Amino acid sequence: MMPQKRGQVPSRIAMSSYWKVLGIFLLFLQSALSLQPAQPSVLLVSFDGFRWDYIYRVSTPNFHYAMKNGVHVRQVTNVFITKTYPNHYTLVTGLYAESHGIVANEMFDPVLNETFSLNKMNTHNSKFWEEASPIWVTNQREGHKSGAAMWPGTDVKIHGVLPTHYMPYNESVPFEDRVAKLIDWFTSEEPINFGLLYWEQPDEMGHLLGPENPLMGAIISDIDRKLGYLISELKKAKLWDVINVIVTSDHGMSQSSSERLIELDQYVSRELYEVIDHSPTVAILPKEGKLEEVYEALANAHPNMTVYKKEQIPDRFHYKHNIKIQPILAVADKGWEIVRNKTDGFLIGNHGYDNTIPEMHPIFLAAGPAFRKNATKQFMNATDLYPLLCHLLGINPLPNNGSLNAVKDILVERVPGARGADSYSTVIGVFLGSLLVLVFTAVFVKHFVLAQANSMQIQHTEAAQPLLQD
Repeated sequence: MMPQKRGQVPSRIAMSSYWKVLGIFLLFLQSALSLQPAQPSVLLVSFDGFRWDYIYRVSTPNFHYAMKNGVHVRQVTNVFITKTYPNHYTLVTGLYAESHGIVANEMFDPVLNETFSLNKMNTHNSKFWEEASPIWVTNQREGHKSGAAMWPGTDVKIHGVLPTHYMPYNESVPFEDRVAKLIDWFTSEEPINFGLLYWEQPDEMGHLLGPENPLMGAIISDIDRKLGYLISELKKAKLWDVINVIVTSDHGMSQSSSERLIELDQYVSRELYEVIDHSPTVAILPKEGKLEEVYEALANAHPNMTVYKKEQIPDRFHYKHNIKIQPILAVADKGWEIVRNKTDGFLIGNHGYDNTIPEMHPIFLAAGPAFRKNATKQFMNATDLYPLLCHLLGINPLPNNGSLNAVKDILVERVPGARGADSYSTVIGVFLGSLLVLVFTAVFVKHFVLAQANSMQIQHTEAAQPLLQD
């Protein structure tokens, strides 16, 4: 075996040092990157028609538990008209109804010559939804996964996209089954980061009983138990302290009466128009050439009904710049109903009125690692939820009518910009990572240069010594 040359020893020392330094570098780099927290997940919950003050009607321990462990916003101004589909789409787009295009529960598009009807469950035509992109579409296009349990619009392919997981709408599916699906999706091998949960109550019973009926107390208590069930299941799955949970609604509810009916048949022939969307904000489509006649007949017909031509609708409603908004809009005062005559049915409780009326405002609670605890905020707009959701999910918001700055005070850390807190952590991580790369490179170069210098010195010494003689 040939003897090892002494000049090779420093090279081995250099390589050994290289691997040691590389190992240390990788450990430090991993630690540095861990300073950037993973984006938390979000669960958005809507109890349809849950008015802001229902939590004070009866004992609601689970709502108050969430309030103690999170944030409660006292007044949420939703969008006009204060109906289910327009407001649910606002929550996930941040847009006024005139901008996102779901302007009512019942719509007619004169360009498509097609109708959209919640009452007839004719809501799956994608063209009605595609004036906007809901947040689950953006979330998935940025590489994440979404799951939806019955949220309005989530079983419609919008811009060619469905939620990663979704439940086709079926009112008969129990609340508990919807919760189970969402927890499965949040805890799967490829988990969702955004979930949406919808429940039809207390809206349905609010319509039947009226919000002032004492029997509503039992309905509110049942919703509180359902929220308690959701919290319990999230705790069992070890999700309650991990994900951000937002509980809200689309609108409130107001009490109606058979003594407060406005009968259109008393003022105008029904042969002159069609009713597209119904009380208390009635969308009227006059027959061709009959616009002025219908408007003049209704304009001052009743002291508790305000009638607008489309172009006259007040700017504060943000409700005239869309082709699906009909030529005439009749708006009843709070508690009044617009019918054709008294033989028409009407709802004891209703919504759809002016969005400045307190009875139209929904609940809003938020709890989770991103939110302050036991905190109260006085006011926000429903449009502000969308940029907040985008911030929590770490995705880029599309143009919207909301403001993250308007709700940044409910967060644990103040947010300088839409994604400021995340950017700050990223900057720290990148800086530390870059610094470690520089240190590692310097140490390696130093060892390499010293090793080469020692090698050359040894070789020079050997060359200078005389050859051994036999």
